[in-house]
Amino acid sequence: AVYAKLDSNITPDEAAAAELARYEKERPTAGVSGAQNILLIGSDSRAGRANRRYGRDSGTERSDTTILLHLSAERRSATAVSIPRDLMVDVPGCRRRDGTRGEPMFAMFNYAFQKGGSACTIRTVERLTDIRIDHHVVVDFHGFKEMVDAVDGVEICLAKPIDDKAAKLRLPAGKVTLNGEQALGYVRARKSLGDGSDTDRMDRQQRFLAALVHKAQSNDILLNPVRLYPVLDAATSSLTTDPALANLRGLYELARGVRDIPTERVQFLTVPRESYVYNSNRDQLVEPEAERLFERLRIDAPVEVVNSTEKSQGPSRGTSHKRSSGEDQKSGAKGSDEPAGSTSPAPTFRGSTAAENPCG
Repeated sequence: AVYAKLDSNITPDEAAAAELARYEKERPTAGVSGAQNILLIGSDSRAGRANRRYGRDSGTERSDTTILLHLSAERRSATAVSIPRDLMVDVPGCRRRDGTRGEPMFAMFNYAFQKGGSACTIRTVERLTDIRIDHHVVVDFHGFKEMVDAVDGVEICLAKPIDDKAAKLRLPAGKVTLNGEQALGYVRARKSLGDGSDTDRMDRQQRFLAALVHKAQSNDILLNPVRLYPVLDAATSSLTTDPALANLRGLYELARGVRDIPTERVQFLTVPRESYVYNSNRDQLVEPEAERLFERLRIDAPVEVVNSTEKSQGPSRGTSHKRSSGEDQKSGAKGSDEPAGSTSPAPTFRGSTAAENPCG
């Protein structure tokens, strides 16, 4: 009965599957056997009673957050790459939500989800990265809150108090355990946290997700059926996924594959980008660093991250650098994730890992 309930909770994204099938010939080929690339999409939909409190339901749904999650073939690492919603990209001609078809255009990344939903977003990401998206997951505000509450909240540390009326968020300085409602305000806030940019917000989202992963692993939630059930119930009730993942077995296999990845190998970073040359309020990729990152993910080769707060130790924002010769030698040592016979050291990007504890 429990299995049947959880299994029926998940909404399969049949429309996206049908749309992607129409464009199968133009999609990238499958990557390394066993590796998986999953696109995580946070929707800002106001549809439904639970989401209506965050604004009027205008019928427009945008991708508030998009993360490309790469799971290595041997499940020794997980790399989550944030894609800025203001990144200027080539959006293909996609089937609109009203059934009509739009023309290809150069636009902000979140335009793809707004106009063509998850299928258009996947096609846009695949064109941008040449990485085959194996699965996708869409979660809304309510689903995010429910999952945070299911793990009994997530601890963060604040250097100063927060009083953000727009985000309906008031928090003291120091260690704070956020419930679902507070967590949603924290990852979405703009006006009172950092410099108000989407860049700062993505960094905050990555730190929060790292704390969430750490909480789930440290409390053995993924290994304890009694504690896992409410998490699965909250997650499955709020997820829209591709048909292959839209069942409890598919999600269980995914969770089982990642639960043993060491937290120091669960990495978060943002695709290398800089201000768009024609509009400083938009982003563009930094090359060749972005392509270097995409290539490593395509061939299932490792990347390394350095703490994003260490501004003085490493390249400027949006760039990557190769490790020193001493570190290069280590990259070929036994136990490295580097493919056998490879002589290329893992490039390093600004980011963080789930093992890092901002609370000290």
